[in-house]
Amino acid sequence: MENKNTNPLQKYFRQPKIYLSLPSSGKYYPAGSLEISENGEYPVFPMTARDEIMIKTPDALLYGQATASVISSCIPAIKDPFSMPSMDLDACLIAIRIATYGEMMEVSIKVPVTGEDKDFDLDLRIMLDQFSNVEYDNAIQLDDMVVNLRPLSYREFTETSKKTFDEQRIFNVINDADMDEGDKLQTFTNSFKKLTDLTILTLEKSIQSIEVGDQVVTDQAHIKEFIANTDKGLFESVTNHIEEQRSKFQVKPLIVDATPEEIEAGVPETYEVPVTFDQSSFFE
Repeated sequence: MENKNTNPLQKYFRQPKIYLSLPSSGKYYPAGSLEISENGEYPVFPMTARDEIMIKTPDALLYGQATASVISSCIPAIKDPFSMPSMDLDACLIAIRIATYGEMMEVSIKVPVTGEDKDFDLDLRIMLDQFSNVEYDNAIQLDDMVVNLRPLSYREFTETSKKTFDEQRIFNVINDADMDEGDKLQTFTNSFKKLTDLTILTLEKSIQSIEVGDQVVTDQAHIKEFIANTDKGLFESVTNHIEEQRSKFQVKPLIVDATPEEIEAGVPETYEVPVTFDQSSFFE
């Protein structure tokens, strides 16, 4: 007998459109934040009308809440999107875009030299395939020391991005012609210090442990003290390694072939176009 509480419209509910292999392979998720798949693939549902409204709300986007809500709705296996490793973010957004609007996306670019607008169709499956064979190298050997790293969570990534945005916005204030020069200098000094502190804090959060011989240091207070007192070369080596790992999981620039007419006008035969994710336009 059919349950009276069963919605007769249930068969019309949205269904998964594609299945996603997470770039992280499910690693770095805290317990309970991801429903682990046996085959490593996760169903991706198209957005609902509510999701589409959320993803186009600027304030919600700035704080990451809109993106987290949409990921939770469309990839329900990710129970806590704020805890997901940030390396999975772009792949999840692309997969949701494909599930909702299809595999092709119209992109508008400016042609170098001429500055003309140019539209073409981008195959999002190719973008998604960029993540298929990428691995996160979580250890760096420095003399007799091994530094073990972890990717930032989406929550940490969002907090860092917002603080960076706030401080960079202050630099625009400095260009105010009516602002006293002394105030400009003080504002610049304060903002630069905050951005420097933010870089150091990001490094601290990215270090999971440090091995020296048989000793493994996991105490964050000790790691923080170490970073504050290490030499510039070691600091840069770890920072550069973190940046290299982060860039692996970002969408690569598009390589565009110029037309004969564009080449004649001085445009290079091929040129790169960065692909950026402005969610308010990416999900149109």
